Amino acid sequence: MVKIILNKGKEQSLKRFHPWVFSGAVKRIEGGDPAEGDVVEVYSFDGGYLGCGHYQIGSITVRILSFKKETIDTAFWYSAIKGAYDARRTLGLVENKDTDAYRLVHGEGDFLPGLIIDIYGRTAVLQAHSAGMFLAKEEIALALRKVYGEWLLAIYDKSEGTAPFKAGLDLKDGYLYKAPGFEADAETVLENGNKFQVNWVEGQKTGFFLDQRDNRALVGKYSSGKNVLNLFCYTGGFSIYALNGGAAHVDSVDSSRKAMDMVVRNVELNGFQEGVQHTSYCEDAIEFMRKCEGNKYDLMIVDPPAFAKHREALDNALRAYKRLNALAIEKVKPGGVIFTYSCSQVVDKQNFALAVFSAAAQTGRRVRILHRLTQPADHPVNIYHPEGEYLKGLVLLVE
Repeated sequence: MVKIILNKGKEQSLKRFHPWVFSGAVKRIEGGDPAEGDVVEVYSFDGGYLGCGHYQIGSITVRILSFKKETIDTAFWYSAIKGAYDARRTLGLVENKDTDAYRLVHGEGDFLPGLIIDIYGRTAVLQAHSAGMFLAKEEIALALRKVYGEWLLAIYDKSEGTAPFKAGLDLKDGYLYKAPGFEADAETVLENGNKFQVNWVEGQKTGFFLDQRDNRALVGKYSSGKNVLNLFCYTGGFSIYALNGGAAHVDSVDSSRKAMDMVVRNVELNGFQEGVQHTSYCEDAIEFMRKCEGNKYDLMIVDPPAFAKHREALDNALRAYKRLNALAIEKVKPGGVIFTYSCSQVVDKQNFALAVFSAAAQTGRRVRILHRLTQPADHPVNIYHPEGEYLKGLVLLVE
């Protein structure tokens, strides 16, 4: 097997079980020229074994799969997937009659860097974010079938937009497994009793944003009798929880027509009427905010897409969060509540809180923090990889 030899002193992060080897830490490569996605071994400057993982081209050279000396084979994948499954059973997500959509594998948080697997009803949707995981997808699918047995009806690979396109991979989304008679590309799932139509073929990410499940439930608890605005609503997750929580009316805003069509479908799926309890606006969320009247909404959800995907964009992202939150704080009713989020990994919770503080100060209104929010337990953070805590949220009470 190809060996990656590190520069002197660069083994310390691996000895602390951080799962990434950066290109600047590599002294030399022995045993051949690895192809992107190959499994390689990593050694310290003085020859000590550190781990094995997927080789890739870029700033992260190796994503560690195991810190033990072991073979990455069928038994490894079964053990890894079974471990993730057992963790979700511990969380009460397996065979849950009120929630049948959850994340099974969350990359580094489940010790499988570069791999995402979401469960929607009886379908598993896989996304590879590395060449190594993409090349292992058939073995991963076999492990899924062994863990779930006949209960699992389909496995869909949705890696075309996430796996590295320069690696020469045959990137084409499609089914890795279908049980006889299975034909659906979408399914109605339950989340805390709320109904959602999820289309894993056409939807963003794997089809739904599962990381806001707990935060959506909290919105439901605050919604009774309220006029609610859901900005960047995608398929209306927060909107449905607000409606089922007894909201007087909900307005949902997103610039995607396809997303807004799904919102209307989900509203009707839950027994509400478009144009009565709910109104859809296919518009730019920031422009909508600028022109909407003040004091109209008792509750606002501000959940934009990632403003910064790279550290170079951090300053611009923080300015965008400040502008957006200043608008929300300025417009919400006195005594109103704002749920505001950042899913940008490079924006840490301190920077996000500072941007929201600056926005509040700009408006001059009195603002209190009621809750600090993060991702749910099926999106775990590896304690040795704090970068995995990407979702930040604040619940604000504005006077």
